[in-house]
Amino acid sequence: MNNSAVVHLRNGGTSVLLDTSGPALPVIVHWGADLGSPDAADLDAIVLATLPQRVSGGLDVPARLGLLPQESTGWQGTPGLTGSRAGRFFSPALVTTAIDHTGDTLIVHATDDINRLALRIDLAVDAAGVLSSSLTLTNTGDDDYDLVDLCVTLPLPASADEILDTTGRHLRERSPQRHAFTQGRHQRDSRKGRPGADATLLLAAGTPGFGFETGLVHAAHLAFSGNHRLAAEKLVTGSAFLQAGELLAAGEIRLAPGAAYSTPTVIASWGDGLNELSARIHTRLRSRDVHPRTPRPVTLNTWEAVYFDHDLGRLTALAQAAARVGVERYVLDDGWFHGRRDDTAGLGDWVVDADVWPDGLGPLIDTVTGLGMQFGLWVEPEMVNPDSDLARAHPDWLLQAAGRLPVEGRQQQVLDLSHPDAYAYILESLDALLVEYPIGYLKWDHNRDLVDAGSTRTGTAAVHENVVALYALLDELKARHQGLEIESCASGGARVDLGILDHTDRIWTSDCIDPIERLTIQKYTGLLVPYELLGAHISGPESHSTGRRHDLSLRAGVALFGHLGIEWDISALSAADEAELISWIDLYKANRALFHTGTSVHVDHGDPAVDLRGVVAADQSEAMFVFSLVASSAAYPVGLLRFTGLADDTRYSVRLVNREHTGVGTGQSPLVWAERPLTLTGRALRTIGLQGPALFPEHLAVFQITSA
Repeated sequence: MNNSAVVHLRNGGTSVLLDTSGPALPVIVHWGADLGSPDAADLDAIVLATLPQRVSGGLDVPARLGLLPQESTGWQGTPGLTGSRAGRFFSPALVTTAIDHTGDTLIVHATDDINRLALRIDLAVDAAGVLSSSLTLTNTGDDDYDLVDLCVTLPLPASADEILDTTGRHLRERSPQRHAFTQGRHQRDSRKGRPGADATLLLAAGTPGFGFETGLVHAAHLAFSGNHRLAAEKLVTGSAFLQAGELLAAGEIRLAPGAAYSTPTVIASWGDGLNELSARIHTRLRSRDVHPRTPRPVTLNTWEAVYFDHDLGRLTALAQAAARVGVERYVLDDGWFHGRRDDTAGLGDWVVDADVWPDGLGPLIDTVTGLGMQFGLWVEPEMVNPDSDLARAHPDWLLQAAGRLPVEGRQQQVLDLSHPDAYAYILESLDALLVEYPIGYLKWDHNRDLVDAGSTRTGTAAVHENVVALYALLDELKARHQGLEIESCASGGARVDLGILDHTDRIWTSDCIDPIERLTIQKYTGLLVPYELLGAHISGPESHSTGRRHDLSLRAGVALFGHLGIEWDISALSAADEAELISWIDLYKANRALFHTGTSVHVDHGDPAVDLRGVVAADQSEAMFVFSLVASSAAYPVGLLRFTGLADDTRYSVRLVNREHTGVGTGQSPLVWAERPLTLTGRALRTIGLQGPALFPEHLAVFQITSA
């Protein structure tokens, strides 16, 4: 073997080793733990050691998993490319023509002269150790090429025998599910025009029982806000792999001669446990030029406080209360625009309703900004109520199939942003609002799944083109209004992906703010999204989505680890409640630099009633953990709590922050470590821990940990 044919990408504790010697496309021999700096002979030996053996009943030349698996190489699993020219030229046979290797990036060029296709494969390993990949397919022929599937494919180690992904629904997004990774294909498709409340953010495969702290695990995410496909597949040959790509409708991508299609970027990570895997992705996101750099302001959103009852006096009183407790951004939610008295009318008519706001939004905005807060506004630009001036004037701007309007959702249809006139209308309508008023923040909602999403201009499926148009629209608004921040909201958390987060500044995690539900929702959303991009609000005493009641300490403590906000009518709080709310907001402000730059960790605890999570400073000098008792435990008290992520040889002191609000009952003796401060090493805290306080169910305790 020619040693120059072995390429080693190495960065951020990750190695990706590729064999480029074959006649087809390169093969990833290893993706995972750092291999160090092996010499050429060692690299050659590693590749030779992994070559498959021909077996009885198999093909004479055993197929290997290339960067784009092809049937033409003997591959009998799912291919990476499917398409044809009117049914002919259905089996590509792309071969490498050039390889550009610079540092930790690799670009592979390949062609197929018979099928008249060219392919570019981009691979990179960044400083966080995250592997990213995308594919670009070009039609080099003189007739159209109908693309069906083009997916990035990444290998999995033989130890990957268990799959973790997430599912969910409105008000209960990101619910984890696990099962054995047996032979066959586990595929998760999103066909909703957005990722959807039931979408899996990551598809992970690892050693059986892998947790947050330990267990080798690999995962992939598709950075795209439309229809998509994630799959894990294992063959009888022993090959196992992840695939990710856009889910294309019939005829959606028809490449004309010379035209090209690029897949969304696949973000892939690995780790010894999900904490490490997730930390790599968070580090990558925080290194982006578009990542928010200013402290994430405490936000009050008016929705659950007033709903559609827009009254200047009431909203002014709410603003005054918000300023008293330390709110820094005030967001006026749905109900401010023309004809919008409930959710059945008005979407699309983006002008201030003169009946409700005879003097415009100016009086409220002047109050908000005069109190030192930024003003934000809710919009849902991609949606249209049939009962709106827009829908009546331009029915051809609505996504539909063959002249048939789709089934309505929430009394809404969907605007076709790929229609130039519709795009221009939305851009200018929003731009006019941003010019007229000092609006620093848009809560950008998207409240229904897409079905029959076709263009009246072309008659073809238009989800892909609408996602492209959405990204362009967001970027144009930000370019016109420097400093504007935008939140991605979609019935709560139905559009959470790294594609939308390249154009927005945070996501709304879920419309459910019940803290017990939020513990799981935020835990698994946080696998992908760091705390500073994850909207987490303090609800009122009774959850509007579950009817459960909780103390303020639980509602606030769960919201600490995120971009903190309030979703509650606080205009008439008791003095005691207002003082307690101020104390939680002060705690957030004092520690948000830690929350939004540190490493998030979850502790694997054997008791299902115990949730223990934290954030550890990048230099491991401090940390904060929250212990929540989700339900009554079989143990009383729960026993020792371990704290992970700290420096083993550093000594730390531990302080119970909210002793007066832990909800403990009578009859308990004092906690020795809380009454008589002591120091413990990070190693002792990680391996042994300390006695957790006795809590009532659905209460929590906050621990401040500082280096001694």
